[in-house]
Amino acid sequence: MENSTANYKNKKAFHLFVAQSYTDLVQLKRENKKEEFNSLLLKVMPEVKRYIIRKLNTAMSKNLIPRGKYKPEDIMDQLFIEVYDHFDEIKSKEDFHPWLFKKADSLLDEIKTDEEFDTLFLDNIDSYAQAEWDSMAEKFSVDGDGDYVMMEELDDISYKRHDYILKNIFLEDSRDMMAKLDKDLGKENIRKHTEMVLHHLPADMRTVFELFTEHQFEASEISKILNREIREIEQLLEDARSSLETTFYKRFVNGFKKETT
Repeated sequence: MENSTANYKNKKAFHLFVAQSYTDLVQLKRENKKEEFNSLLLKVMPEVKRYIIRKLNTAMSKNLIPRGKYKPEDIMDQLFIEVYDHFDEIKSKEDFHPWLFKKADSLLDEIKTDEEFDTLFLDNIDSYAQAEWDSMAEKFSVDGDGDYVMMEELDDISYKRHDYILKNIFLEDSRDMMAKLDKDLGKENIRKHTEMVLHHLPADMRTVFELFTEHQFEASEISKILNREIREIEQLLEDARSSLETTFYKRFVNGFKKETT
C-alpha cells in the first residue's frame, strides 16, 4: 500500500501544479500567444488524456462505438481548441482542473461513448456463484484486457496502471478483511477484480468512482464536472463502493458473512 499512498500524494501535487499553471495561461491568453499557451496546456493534460482513453476503451469494449473510429488524439485536439476558445469561462485556478474534465466529458458525450445504464449486473450481484465469477473474469480478460489498454495510444507518461487500494472501497472498521484480501490476492488480482466490476457498473457510478479515486477529485469538484448535485455524487460514490465491497466478499471471502445494519 506504500506505492498507492505515494501515488495519492503525487496526484494531489499534480492538482496543485495545474492550479498554479492557470495564472500563466491567463497571461498567455491575454497576450494571444496561442502556441505558448498550448505548449503549457499540454503539460497539464496527462490526467485528462487518461480519462478520455479509459472512457473510449470502455465504450468500445461494450460495443457502444466502433473500434478505431474515435482516437484519443482527435478528441484531445478538439479539446485544445475548446479550452483556448472558452478559457474565459474559468472562474478561478481551483476550478481549472475540474473544468478541463468537464470539457472532455462534453466532447465524449457528443459521440455518445457512455450512455449505457445496465442494472442487470447490480440486480444479480448477490447471486453469482463462484463459477460465474470465474467465467466473468475470464471473459473480461479476453474481451477486455486485450484491447482495453490500447497500448498504441499510451506511449507517453500520461498512462499509469490503475492502482486501486482497498481503503478506497472498504470502511475503516474492515482493516482485518483488507489485510486478508491484500495477503491472499495481492495487488494485481485486486486491481483486476476492481477493473472487471467497474466495467460492469452503470456509467455514472463508474465515472464518479474513478474521478474520486483515480483522479483525486472531491465530491464538490465532481459535481461541477458532471453537472450533478453533490448529494447525487456522494450517493453514486457510496453505491459504487458498496457494489465493489459486496463483490469482494461474494467472490473471495468464502464462509464470511458480511454484517449489515
